[in-house]
Amino acid sequence: MREYEKYDALGLAELVRKGEVSPAELLDAALARVSARNPALNAVNMSFEARARREIAAGLPDGPLRGVPFLLKDLHAQLAGERLTFGSRLFASFVSDTDSELVARYRRAGLVTFGRTASPEFGLTATTESTLFGATRNPWNLERSPGGSSGGASAAVAAGILPAAHASDGGGSIRIPAACCGLFGMKPTRARVPMGPHSGEGWGGMSTAHAVTRSVRDSAALLDATHGPDLGAPYFAPAPERPYLDEVTRAPGKLRIAVQTEAFNGAETDRECAAAARDAAKLCESLGHRVEEAGPTIDREALGRATTVLIGANVQATSEDAAAAQARALGPDVLETVTLAMIEVARHAKAADYARAVRTIHAVTRAVEAFFTRFDVLLTPTMAAPTARIGELALSNPADATYGQRLARCIGYTSLFNAAGNPAMSVPLGTASDGMPLGVQFAARFGDEATLFRLAAQLEAARPWSARRPTVAAVG
Repeated sequence: MREYEKYDALGLAELVRKGEVSPAELLDAALARVSARNPALNAVNMSFEARARREIAAGLPDGPLRGVPFLLKDLHAQLAGERLTFGSRLFASFVSDTDSELVARYRRAGLVTFGRTASPEFGLTATTESTLFGATRNPWNLERSPGGSSGGASAAVAAGILPAAHASDGGGSIRIPAACCGLFGMKPTRARVPMGPHSGEGWGGMSTAHAVTRSVRDSAALLDATHGPDLGAPYFAPAPERPYLDEVTRAPGKLRIAVQTEAFNGAETDRECAAAARDAAKLCESLGHRVEEAGPTIDREALGRATTVLIGANVQATSEDAAAAQARALGPDVLETVTLAMIEVARHAKAADYARAVRTIHAVTRAVEAFFTRFDVLLTPTMAAPTARIGELALSNPADATYGQRLARCIGYTSLFNAAGNPAMSVPLGTASDGMPLGVQFAARFGDEATLFRLAAQLEAARPWSARRPTVAAVG
């Protein structure tokens, strides 16, 4: 399998279908790259090799991605009988007793899950560093972060260990690491992907799951395999008109594209990040789309208060319940510094504050959707800041103004669409002066992943990125 890295997930599945390679050989290729590259990256934090080999020997489901190696993020995606830590010492010994519905759907698609990728504690920051597992590094530059919280997934895919990996996004955690690692990252519409049976929603509906991929069509195929409500879902997204993989082959038509290079939370935007968005706007114009400067009007202070309460309350509940079950106290021996600070803020909030936060989120959703009555797509930088260095955003840092400002620049464009629930994607169209990838974000109206997939495929054809690989991918 010397040519393993030339194929995306659908390409590998086609080789399996034709009998040109076996699932066991693909697993061997992935594991060989873990052995060669993961010591430098610290992206894969658990191995399920024995389980993967048993599943291959027993016969894999005849799904669209049969035999393709796959990794689950160490957050939420439960696999029966296997460890899941949420990147936290508090859950260091937790073993799932049932599968998440999303994981069951991955299995039915024929994917071969052989391990987990690193996440920061509870996915709470835009880097992938934890006291439990250490720092995950970016294959483009080992002194830089791969982003977060799906940084382990993005580092593994960017390094060529596998073509696609599970990821999740509660404030930008698919799009930010995709931007940092030169990948495609789609955050689906709220409730497009099932959260059950272990939860009904994540962070008041702000968190969802999907994947980071090298190709647009792999993202579409994975969403085809996993979308739709599960049993007892509290709400669900509008059904798509046709398979997303079909959308990748359809022309997007002439889109009305708005461009904004001022972060929604007021954070200062780096010159190169803004330039990447403006360059993408010119590319869109050259492809026949109508582009103009515009953006939704948001009460940034109210939204900031609301997300602080919603996320903090959820983290508090999760941590206190786990600690009580273990008869442990919450302190620095089990939780990171910033996590503890968030819990302390949440403890001072009242029930009415949570209700007000929900009202704010609903108001933001309506304001964003009103904006999309005038435009099909909103184009922005994915991040307001270049890729962070290792240590700058670790949850073990002091929870001070410096940390808050750094985080605000990472999520200044992404988190709005977690609050509003709209689909949004990071496309690897830019490159910084130091050679690091720069992502550009595109968002669309609620439920309209179809437009984004059509546009993404057009951009991928106009400015291909899959051949651009980091240095670590050429080693081992």
